[in-house]
Amino acid sequence: MELFPDLPYADWQDTRATLHRYAQIVGKIRLAASPRRNHWWSVPFHVTGRGITTRPMTDGATIFTIDFDFLDHRLDVAATTGGRYSFPLAGQSVAGFHEQLRRGLSAVGADVTIAQPRPFDLPDSDRPFAEDTEHSRYDTVAVTRYWRVLSQVNLLLEEFAGGYSGKTSPVHHFWHTFDVAVTRFGDALVEHPPSTDAVTREAYSRELVSFGFWFGDETFPEPAFYSYTSPEPAGLAEESLHPPAAGWVERGGSHLAVLRYDDARAEPDPRGAVLEFYDSAYRAGAGRAGWDIDRWASAGGVTDPVIEAERRSARQA
Repeated sequence: MELFPDLPYADWQDTRATLHRYAQIVGKIRLAASPRRNHWWSVPFHVTGRGITTRPMTDGATIFTIDFDFLDHRLDVAATTGGRYSFPLAGQSVAGFHEQLRRGLSAVGADVTIAQPRPFDLPDSDRPFAEDTEHSRYDTVAVTRYWRVLSQVNLLLEEFAGGYSGKTSPVHHFWHTFDVAVTRFGDALVEHPPSTDAVTREAYSRELVSFGFWFGDETFPEPAFYSYTSPEPAGLAEESLHPPAAGWVERGGSHLAVLRYDDARAEPDPRGAVLEFYDSAYRAGAGRAGWDIDRWASAGGVTDPVIEAERRSARQA
């Protein structure tokens, strides 16, 4: 399998728009039917060997999952009672997908109501999913390619996550912004002004440095690896990033560390370049925020003091 295949935003933007809305419908079911966890960790999807999954959830009586299969291009709704409902993803408008999923939930005995059955933070956020017959493009080749890139980045982020022994989020795929991310947290509490919305207060209640990958949108129409620090410490954008192709981008009044996907692909060692980028962004943000970087270091995902001592001895030999 090719590492980081070509992924031009323009080639699949219509398919991406449809898939994003499919994902939001399923994601809102996950939001309604899962126990809440800090920083909204209960809400995103996780990657599987065939697509992405909600993981098990419940309406209080029935335990069920919803899985996207991006090889056979189907949506599977399955309950622990043995009930199952499956339908094809291709050829469905958002309204059609919404109706098929409603039937699927009923078929497996799950009763879930979405509080706000319309897109979140998308241009058509006032239009109910049940009325969206506009978005129906679904290119199976493009979707499989998206999932394969997602799978590769997921494992890269898993590897990177192992280098930090402090509080760390799972590696997860957010359906509202359509990105995959992992976040490292510091100890400090963050106070927000009274006007801050509840979603933001929960997501950013601690100091953090986050790392991820997004597939592009209308405001930044290309895929890219990214990192940000919140709250943003003074002077962050003055820090150097690596490899040299990486840089700081001003967005929403703050700064993102960005390594464009095509720039990473052009590096002699793309995987190494992305890991180097994430590490440089972490050191920039954590260093400016005053974190004890050495204290939380976990080289190779190991905190065992015996193994650490053996490694130090080997390096000194």
